[in-house]
Amino acid sequence: MNTEEVRRIGQEMLDEMEKVIVGKRDVLENVLLCALCDGHLLFEDYPGLAKTLMATCFAQVSGCHFRRVQFTPDLLPADITGGYFLDRRSSQFVLRKGPVFTNVLMADEINRAPPKTQSALLEAMQERQVTMEGETHRIERPFLVLATQNPIEYEGTYPLPEAQLDRFLMRVRVGYPTADQEADILRRRRRRGEDVPDLERKADPELLRRMQATVEGVHVDAALDDYAVSLVLATRMDPNLELGASPRGSLALMRLGQARATLAGRDYVLPDDIKVAAVPALSHRVMLAPDPWMRGVRTDEVIGELVRKVQVPKVD
Repeated sequence: MNTEEVRRIGQEMLDEMEKVIVGKRDVLENVLLCALCDGHLLFEDYPGLAKTLMATCFAQVSGCHFRRVQFTPDLLPADITGGYFLDRRSSQFVLRKGPVFTNVLMADEINRAPPKTQSALLEAMQERQVTMEGETHRIERPFLVLATQNPIEYEGTYPLPEAQLDRFLMRVRVGYPTADQEADILRRRRRRGEDVPDLERKADPELLRRMQATVEGVHVDAALDDYAVSLVLATRMDPNLELGASPRGSLALMRLGQARATLAGRDYVLPDDIKVAAVPALSHRVMLAPDPWMRGVRTDEVIGELVRKVQVPKVD
């Protein structure tokens, strides 16, 4: 498979999802980019902005198996991973796999579950496997976690630790639609006659794996490696930030740059591919210093300013 084929299939998937999701093609593209990079995405925005609907639509058009878990304070790790249960008929312990064994997992309000339950996802997200009773069970690829959390509601929540935030390739915000877009949402809902859409499948898990392999082969110039590292190093030296991005940040910039180039039909990465990816790839990997935090500065603003300051290399 070449980059032009990936571009064509990717555009068909985005066009199909836009039949339901209005005015958010950039957010849908980020979901597709995460899937092409074999990564995970964290939605951080207010309720009712179609985050779960986006996950459902992506699962439909990609032909992937989809499961959703509503995270609550009483959710147990076994509710996600599964476990061994006694079968009374055979008097033997039988493995029942949990919802994590899927292609697309929607982790709704992930910060409402206690840390012990949140950590049950760590191994699955990083290693694509789950260990139960000393046995390792592989999760079939592609495996994409789409998680949501409310940025303003803190009562009864457990903030995600930095180690788990770092596992997400991107953090994105959906944002409210415009008045015209919201009116269009109402009209489309009336035409469909149902809340859950029925979209045409444009891919399947095997095809998605081939698309991922194509992304891995996209050329990255050495100067762009240095550019990605310079952006990450800048986060570690910025006085507004108490904690800078880890090397996972550099890897995220490189992988997202490759995926963006592929969706554009190119087999090489441009500096703009990395620049556009900087805010969603790095903003959740840094921690504000106390003073800017008190002043209400957002990490997105700090990363955006660093992108403007770091010199962009010239690539032939």
